[in-house]
Amino acid sequence: MLRRTFIAVTAASTMATAAFADGHSMDIVDTAVEAGTFTTLVAAVEAAGLVDTLKGEGPFTVFAPTDEAFAALPEGTVEGLLADPEALAAILTYHVVAGKVMSTDLSDGMTATTVNGADITIGTEGGVTVNEANVTTADIEASNGVIHVIDAVILPAS
Repeated sequence: MLRRTFIAVTAASTMATAAFADGHSMDIVDTAVEAGTFTTLVAAVEAAGLVDTLKGEGPFTVFAPTDEAFAALPEGTVEGLLADPEALAAILTYHVVAGKVMSTDLSDGMTATTVNGADITIGTEGGVTVNEANVTTADIEASNGVIHVIDAVILPAS
């Protein structure tokens, strides 16, 4: 069952990879910019001063919320975070794990410590999840890591 889930996720990501033209030659930030569906995430990374870090050597695993995921937050949340770079950085680093973690490395119930210092929990039953967010596209490789697209912004416990 687990293998079928990963095969399905990998097949979906293979079809979606065309939107991430030549992801291997671009770093995580450039790959996100090229995709065109992470404009809010990229703006947030810039506002939090994390561009140089995510363009760095890595490797990093980024669970990247789409523009739609940010739009689903309560009204004013994104604007409030953009005005508070420290809080924004805490949330963004909660979406990043040090090292390159591919979908084939995941198992149900596993936890991973984020760059923020808090743990996230991975689920693999009925599709891959990170906390409560669904992984919609997995294994988008970049020169300094990998991106897994998620459909929600995940927030660390307060």
